[in-house]
Amino acid sequence: MKLFLKNTLLTVLAVIGFVNVHAQESTKKRIDGIVGVVGNYVVLDSDIDNAFIQAKATGYDTSKYTRCEILGTLLENRLFSHQAIQDSIVILDEEINSRMDSQIDRMVEQAGSVDNVVKYYNKKSYEEFREYFFDIMKENELASRMQEKLIKEVSITPEEIRQFYNKIPKDSLPIVGDELELAEIVMKPLITKEERQAVIDKLNEIRQDVLDGSSFAGKVYMYSEDKASLQTGGFYNVDKKTQFVKEFKDVAFSLKEGEISKPFETEYGYHIIQLEKIVGKNLELRHIVMSPKPSQEALDKAKKDLDDLRIRILNKEITFSDAARQYSQQKDTKQSGGILTDRTGETRFELNKMEDRVLYSMISNLKVGEISATTLVNDASNKQQYQIVQVTNKIPQHAADFSNDYMKIRGVALKSKQNEVIGKWISETVDDTYIYINEDYQKCTFKSNWLKN
Repeated sequence: MKLFLKNTLLTVLAVIGFVNVHAQESTKKRIDGIVGVVGNYVVLDSDIDNAFIQAKATGYDTSKYTRCEILGTLLENRLFSHQAIQDSIVILDEEINSRMDSQIDRMVEQAGSVDNVVKYYNKKSYEEFREYFFDIMKENELASRMQEKLIKEVSITPEEIRQFYNKIPKDSLPIVGDELELAEIVMKPLITKEERQAVIDKLNEIRQDVLDGSSFAGKVYMYSEDKASLQTGGFYNVDKKTQFVKEFKDVAFSLKEGEISKPFETEYGYHIIQLEKIVGKNLELRHIVMSPKPSQEALDKAKKDLDDLRIRILNKEITFSDAARQYSQQKDTKQSGGILTDRTGETRFELNKMEDRVLYSMISNLKVGEISATTLVNDASNKQQYQIVQVTNKIPQHAADFSNDYMKIRGVALKSKQNEVIGKWISETVDDTYIYINEDYQKCTFKSNWLKN
């Protein structure tokens, strides 16, 4: 999460990796040159050009940004990457390759072919392009990890949130768009013993391969269904207070250094754990999780059961909330009558900012009290299930209110505090880092003291 590069164009810059495409302006080609140096990292004039090109292609109004502002952002990214190396932050090549494969797949989808992507980046071959793009992605990942390290311990108190809100002029309060309150009912397909055993057998096979010398991290990229840890090769740093399910921690804390667990089950599927190192009360480990896949027959039955229940609700034979309590197979929402919350515990979903596009498509055109069609969705652990959703309330667009929009205000206040921490760190670190700014940019007014005036 690139908090310091979060908004508008800065998000694009973080995503595109400050790509170094040899672009043309009208009919003449720019002579590329170094415009900045941070430690061992450089910023080229073409980096700034291509940041504008990529942002404009993504739909951003680039007229709002100057070359000086873009250079400042690029310098920040280089500083994070440089310091990550100094702090011995390690990123595995397998991790970058896995992420790069996903990114290239998206590029190919947009460009139409691999050849078009290679041509766009002015490379002679796909292999040359991968080598070039690998370095870009690794630099950005180092920058991201450094920022995550800086804000890891940043927290905010209710009093700080209140003070943050009170400092905002009343006529400048952020506008919260239309919000919906939602409830769900979930039906999950039945998994047979044979389907469960097939997963256990596969995990045992993977375990034996690792014992015979294969890379555990490599197996993570091939098989694990935990998207949250895929980028780190299944790595987690765990202690007794880590918010993992009990079964997972029980197995983790029973292992010795270097040991690999046998397959075990949690609500997320079947796991194996490799304990790499014990550091005080912390465990450095990797894990793979796989879940059994239901048959088409089981999926069809789950859909029919939920379709039948939906008809009963529409016929007013049972209320949605009572049906959720009696029949829903989603334990996190069952007892509340199906009430949905986001990851912060907020019950209101701002319609135009919903991250779950499947859920958005299910409810965006519904009125209060209406129920979506029965839809096949994937849960947080990528398991298939059927879901219906009811819109229980709609809150029209309004200026942010401290009581009613507390969680949203908390998020903005926390991000502001995190940015202050990062800004202070940049100011202090710039003083101790070699910085060079080309004379063409010496008159820029930077947010940070890159000129060391």
